[in-house]
Amino acid sequence: MTTAPAPAPASTPAPAPAPARPDDPPYAPPYQSYVYAYPHKTAYRELPDRPALRELWAGEPQHALSLYLHIPFCEVRCGFCNLFTRIGGPDGLTTAYLDALDRQAGAVRAALDEGARFALAAFGGGTPTYLSAAELERLCDIAEHRMGADLRAVPLSVEASPATATADRLAVLAERGTTRLSLGVQSFVDAEARSAVRPQKRADVEAALDRIRAAGFPVLNIDLIYGIDGQTEASWLHSLDAALAWQPEELYLYPLYVRPLTGLARRGEAESPAQWDARRLALYRSGRDHLLAHGYEQVSMRMFRRASAPQAGVSEYACQTDGMVGLGCGARSYTSRLHYSFDYAVDATEVRRIIDDYVATETFDRAVVGRAMTPAEARRRHLVQSLLQAEGVALAEYRARFGSTPAEDFPAELAAFTARGWLAEGADGTDGADGASGAGRLRLSSEGLAHSDAVGPMLFSPEVRTLMAEYEAK
Repeated sequence: MTTAPAPAPASTPAPAPAPARPDDPPYAPPYQSYVYAYPHKTAYRELPDRPALRELWAGEPQHALSLYLHIPFCEVRCGFCNLFTRIGGPDGLTTAYLDALDRQAGAVRAALDEGARFALAAFGGGTPTYLSAAELERLCDIAEHRMGADLRAVPLSVEASPATATADRLAVLAERGTTRLSLGVQSFVDAEARSAVRPQKRADVEAALDRIRAAGFPVLNIDLIYGIDGQTEASWLHSLDAALAWQPEELYLYPLYVRPLTGLARRGEAESPAQWDARRLALYRSGRDHLLAHGYEQVSMRMFRRASAPQAGVSEYACQTDGMVGLGCGARSYTSRLHYSFDYAVDATEVRRIIDDYVATETFDRAVVGRAMTPAEARRRHLVQSLLQAEGVALAEYRARFGSTPAEDFPAELAAFTARGWLAEGADGTDGADGASGAGRLRLSSEGLAHSDAVGPMLFSPEVRTLMAEYEAK
């Protein structure tokens, strides 16, 4: 099912935001930070005592862990990318990296309980499919034979790019049990891809999608970006329709961010922050409404799932409470007491240094960089991880875990959300007098979901805010 490239129609830019009224709450920029985890990695610091992994995992629930393997290689670095990744690598580097990943897996598995089991797995990056087919086989072997994850029995998600989604790589991933293949497309309009410094052609994207569908993955996800310089509502809907032609089970709509040390950051700004905010919000709303009209359900600000589609396997893992084991130099691991990782960077020279240090490491039995989790931070994390989902916070579960309600723990934050119309009608963060199961949920309104990248940062603790502000990008 390959379609020929088509020109994108033109349209007028989104209008500027309306002036604020005297009784409006202070302006909160809608695009502050994508909060996919809390605390943010820029709040991590070197751990002076370097605790042993065996001590960190002792006593932790390990019946439903998440496993994440990070591959920090890409064939090209997009202009918007601030992920931990490097372009290509000298001969032998991917082999050396997998050797180090294997050593780390052995050390981490020895620190877990004998009966530890994984409820889901993911390969991310970078671009995992930068690896050759044989190297992907080895990556799966590390997850299965070293870590004990049954990849054919649990949901397995893998990220790919059009250029690396080759038939031999896809065959390996399909045979090893991949249930969800996520393809980073960003735009089906060639001019927009160039504007985002992502050199690709729509014809190549369509060919990759053809191969992915032929490989038979149960769930296809397509990533798209809005807010690209020159993008209009018409061209945005053009990209959405091009994606919908493939009937993807999932679609992720990402707002464009321009971060320090990225390619786009060096090109300057084409419009004022307020104009860009207004344009991104307008594009988000048109994209959301378009997908809802085409039979998709909104799961979060970014994620939309086709109502008739299967999920990528049913998992008992709960991101609010269950631990995560991350392998690779850009991966994070979560226990109830500590979130930890390795050093982080965006600058190409610094990324290469960290990868070289990782590859040279012989012993991986201690945590190097991290952030301790206090009971107060655990409450914030639970609220962030739940409230930014469309289904919201299950109040009875929150009370069962913490003995309180969000309204009791975060009165100022919830009051600010209410003043802005970001909470759903009747949502006050309480669960009734008896706190009975099923008594209610705390949910964001439609506008609250639209402002998720402001809601999340407003829930950060003062300590985490300070650490993030003091962090020096490298």
